Amino acid sequence: MAGQASISTEILARYAADAAREVEGVRELADSPLPRRHAVRVSGSDGAMRLELHVVTEWGASIPAVGRKVQERVREYLSSMADIEPLAVEVVVDAVGPERDA
Repeated sequence: MAGQASISTEILARYAADAAREVEGVRELADSPLPRRHAVRVSGSDGAMRLELHVVTEWGASIPAVGRKVQERVREYLSSMADIEPLAVEVVVDAVGPERDA
């Protein structure tokens, strides 16, 4: 592998998390209380990498629209930061944040 560098899955997960947090309607990422279950999971290799992001949306946000925007933003971010195009970006909405007081 002379002349090639690799990026750890932890870094790719961090990039994906940063991108998801930028999307309007995402309140936070949802970590699981189960061991080894994080808000962002990366599986596969560069050629067939899959990401799974668990998010909490803002109250009143359109869940399908937020999901699409997260997918788009994660793809754009990974492409620009790591020159990687994931095979799949799956978004799981684990919860909807509480309604904020007016």
